[in-house]
Amino acid sequence: MADAGKTTAGIDTPPELLAAPGYVARRLYQSYVALWARAVDPVLTGPQFAVLTAVRAYPGVDQGSLAASVALDRSTMADVVRRMEDNGLISRETAMHDGRRKLLYLTDEGRRRLDEVERRTRSLDQDLMRGFSAADRERWLREMTALAGHWEGLLGDA
Repeated sequence: MADAGKTTAGIDTPPELLAAPGYVARRLYQSYVALWARAVDPVLTGPQFAVLTAVRAYPGVDQGSLAASVALDRSTMADVVRRMEDNGLISRETAMHDGRRKLLYLTDEGRRRLDEVERRTRSLDQDLMRGFSAADRERWLREMTALAGHWEGLLGDA
């Protein structure tokens, strides 16, 4: 694994940045997005993959309810869903008893695309955690999930 405190330019990252959770989270995210584009799909984004996965798990769910489960705010969710509908990956239907609610379903193309990308995503997941024991992988995911929940909770306190 690369030296956590060295940059590609060969200078050390200031220790106060390495001690800042937000800086480290941003580094993780930037690396992940770049790896995703290279290894999984340069067009379909991680949030779109999350929406496809959640719609497959909950066909007919309304997009407002689904937004929180995939960690997207409502306006971002609306934009993501609109683009995915335009690309033929999902369909939106108006709820029978509430015209404001939009129910989401995968199209055949959405199912095909999800199956195709899911294999590469699992491969990337394995690469990301290579070198860590199964117990360490579970611990890291549990701790990162707890940290995400904590940070999301801080948003609710504002």
